[in-house]
Amino acid sequence: MNVLELSEQEIGRRESLQELRAMGIDPYPAAAYPTSAFSTDIRDNFVDEAEPREVCIAGRLMGRRVMGKASFAELQDSKGRIQVYISRDDLCPGEDKDLYNKVFKRLLDIGDFIGVKGYVFRTQTGEISVHARELTLLSKSLKPLPIVKYKDGVAYDKFDDPELRYRQRYVDLVVNEGVKDTFLQRATVIRTIRRVLDEAGYTEVETPTLQAIAGGASARPFITHFNALNTDMYMRIATELYLKRLIVGGFEGVYEIGKNFRNEGMDRNHNPEFTCMELYVQYKDYNWMMSFTEQLLEAVCIAVNGKPEREIDGQIISFKAPYRRLPILEAIKEKTGFDCNGKTEEEIRAFCREKGMEVDETMGKGKLIDELFGEYCEGTFIQPTFITDYPVEMSPLTKMHRSKPGLTERFELMVNGKELANAYSELNDPIDQEERFKEQMRLADKGDDEAMIIDHDFLRALQYGMPPTSGIGIGIDRLVMLMTGKTFIQEVLFFPQMKPEKKAPRSTNEEWQALGIDAQWVPLFNKAGYYLTSDIREVKAQKLQQDVCGVNKKFKLGLDNPPLNVFEQWIEAANK
Repeated sequence: MNVLELSEQEIGRRESLQELRAMGIDPYPAAAYPTSAFSTDIRDNFVDEAEPREVCIAGRLMGRRVMGKASFAELQDSKGRIQVYISRDDLCPGEDKDLYNKVFKRLLDIGDFIGVKGYVFRTQTGEISVHARELTLLSKSLKPLPIVKYKDGVAYDKFDDPELRYRQRYVDLVVNEGVKDTFLQRATVIRTIRRVLDEAGYTEVETPTLQAIAGGASARPFITHFNALNTDMYMRIATELYLKRLIVGGFEGVYEIGKNFRNEGMDRNHNPEFTCMELYVQYKDYNWMMSFTEQLLEAVCIAVNGKPEREIDGQIISFKAPYRRLPILEAIKEKTGFDCNGKTEEEIRAFCREKGMEVDETMGKGKLIDELFGEYCEGTFIQPTFITDYPVEMSPLTKMHRSKPGLTERFELMVNGKELANAYSELNDPIDQEERFKEQMRLADKGDDEAMIIDHDFLRALQYGMPPTSGIGIGIDRLVMLMTGKTFIQEVLFFPQMKPEKKAPRSTNEEWQALGIDAQWVPLFNKAGYYLTSDIREVKAQKLQQDVCGVNKKFKLGLDNPPLNVFEQWIEAANK
C-alpha cells in the first residue's frame, strides 16, 4: 500500500509492526493460545478469601494507563471487559525489561489482541483484576479504533454515524455497547423458533435458493444466469412451493429458516435480502395456525425478554395469547367507511382515486384492496392483530373460504403497524390452482411485474394429491426488531445492503499530466488536499510548493523538489 494513502496513526502502527519483527516477536503467531477464563467468569466466581486463581485470558487491548514501573490495561474479550495489572518487574523478572519498556509501553496499540497469564486479585480501589505474569502479542491492529472519550459529560469520537456503523459492523461490534447483545438476542429468537417447531415434531429442511421459477409470493425477483445450463435462474422470493412439494411427498410438517431475495426498495423496514421462516403442516387450517402462532410468539418473547411483553417505540406490546382477529374488508370499512364487499374493480379504483391515491389500470381488484389496506389500516394495528379472510384476487395460493364466497382462508399478522406473518389454509385443488395462476399471468400481461408465473411442476405435484394443509411465513428480521425494540431493520442485520461508498472525485493522472505535472507527484498533491486539477487554480504558488514539498519531506520520499517557478507554471496551466 502506498504510504501516502495511510494516516499518521496507521503509519506509526506499521512502523511498530516492523520493530516488533526486528525484536523477534511474531505479531501474528500461529499457535493456539490456551485461554482458561472469560472476563465475566472471573468476576462472577471471585472470592476474596480464596487462594488466588490462576487464569489465562485473551482479548483486545482497549485502554492503557502507564504509571512508571506499573500500569493498568483494559482487556475486552467476547464476554466483556476486565482490568489487567502489569508490573514491570513481575512481567520481566530478569535483566531484560524490553517486554514492558518497549513492547507494552510503546509498540502495543489500542485494538491489538493480547494474551495474559496471571492470577486474579482485588485492587485497593475494589476492582477485580488480573495480575499479569506473562504477556503475549496475538494480533497487531493496523487501523486505530474510534474510542469514545468523555470530557465534562460530553462524548467525543463516538462511532455513531449509521452508514459507517452498518458498513463497518466489525468496528460497531467492538466499540459500541449493546450492539452485540442485539445479535445474541436474534440468535435466541431463531433458537427458540427451532425448539418450538422441533418439539412439535416438525422437520427442518432445505430447499433451492436458485429456482427456475420465482414462485410462492408476489414480488420482483433477482435474475442471474446459470452458465452450465445456459438458462436464466431466479433467486428465490419464497420457499413455499418447494415446501408444499414435501407435504405432497408425505412429511407431516416441514419448516425452513432461510434467506429470500426480492429485487425491491430499501427502507427502515425492508432489505432486499431477508430471513424468513416458513412452516407447513398437514391436516391443519388457518384457525389452527393462528393459535399455534400465538403460542410460538409468546414463547419467543419470553425467551428474549423474560416476559410476554416488550416496549417498542414507547408502547408496551403484549404477545400473550389471544390476539384480535379482524377480516380485512371490515378493517378497511372500519378505517375508511367504504365497504369493498361486492364492489367491482372499477368501483374500488374510483374510490381510491377519490381518496387521492396513485392507482392505475395495471392494478387488479386484489392489488387495489391491498393498496387501500396499506394506506389506511396497516399502520394502525399496534397490538398483535390477525387480519383475516382476504379476497381471492389477493391470494393465488389460498383455499377458498368455507362460508364466505369470494374470500379465502388467509390471515396476516400485524404488529406495531407492520406485517409480521402471512398464513393460509393452503389451496390443494390442482384445477383451481391452475386457474389462479392463469389469472396471475393475465395481471402480468397488464403490466404487474410482481404477478406470479405458472409453476407447472408444482401443479403436477398437486395433481398427485396434497392433504389439507396450513402454512405460514414469518419474517425473522421484523420479528427480531419487535423482540429487541429496534425501529430500523439495519439494526438487526449484521451486514445490511448499502449503497456503494461515496468517494471524493479526483482528477486522473492524465489530467494532472496535461498540466505538466509528473505522475509520481500526483499522490503528493492528493495527500496535501488537492484532489482536482481545479483545486490549485486559486492557490498561491508559494503555498502550493510548501504544501506539496512538505509531504515529500514528511514522508521521506526522496523526490527532487521543483522550484517555485515550476509551481507557478502548473497553476497557470490549471487556469487555462
